[in-house]
Amino acid sequence: MIIDSHSHWLPKEIIENAHFYHKGWSDIESQIKMMSKAGIDEAILSYPTSDAHLKLGGFNKVAKIYNDNVSEILKRYPKKFVGAAILPVGNSKDILDELKRAMDLGFQAISLASSYNGIYLDEGMFLPIYKKAQEDNIPIFVHSQILNPIGSERVQDPLLTPVIEYVFDTTICIGRLLMSGILRDYAKVKFIFAYFGGVIPFLQHRFDATYEMLRGLNMVKDLKGNPTQFLKQIYVDTSGDKTLPNFLAALDLLGPEHILWGSDYPAKKDIPSSIQAVKDLNISEEDKENILGGNLERILKGA
Repeated sequence: MIIDSHSHWLPKEIIENAHFYHKGWSDIESQIKMMSKAGIDEAILSYPTSDAHLKLGGFNKVAKIYNDNVSEILKRYPKKFVGAAILPVGNSKDILDELKRAMDLGFQAISLASSYNGIYLDEGMFLPIYKKAQEDNIPIFVHSQILNPIGSERVQDPLLTPVIEYVFDTTICIGRLLMSGILRDYAKVKFIFAYFGGVIPFLQHRFDATYEMLRGLNMVKDLKGNPTQFLKQIYVDTSGDKTLPNFLAALDLLGPEHILWGSDYPAKKDIPSSIQAVKDLNISEEDKENILGGNLERILKGA
């Protein structure tokens, strides 16, 4: 079984009020055809983040529009798609109310951005989400923030912003979850980060070596374990990547059990090659099958 852990669909109302996106992002029939051709059995629908909330009056309106429209797709294609609900960030009560409503609509997961206007996922308002996710085994898919990600205040470039700043916004997000103790205190939450978790897999040895040095000088708080002990708990998706070094770094830190294949459709179109990249890895056939769908299937069965 192949399950796509990273795909997107957007309602027309959001597309019309956001920059960058076009009508192709609302063509669910084309996505189904692509899935059939590539041999994909099921796909997660998560939010790619946008600036639509600026025109639509806030996250509450965007969450309702998105979740209502995706719920219709889940009803039409119950065996093809899994919905990851977006939440009205800013008010803990509204967040929990919308999460309950979304679960009643058939959603099985949560979709968060790596940050919201500079506010990362270690802020207190997100803790009720993690508590509920841990209690009910609800996976949380984290997509890089595309609106003012870290570094954009100094450099805004049509290539550098998506290539570098999106990736480092995810990296900082994971780092803050680590340093705040959230990865330790909510160890059962399935956090799934896009794009291999930024550059976290490449920093694992630096994390531990620097932490041990700073602990010896009493310059960093006691995490009750080395950083990689907690970083190994996260999950990452491949986001349509085909680059062997990225796979190898993720395998070294996380092992095959915590890597999920994802297409990043419709942003990326060469779906067969990203699947083949997994099949070409020098790992067991069982591990390849788990990356392509087995790992995510187990996560969803627990939801």
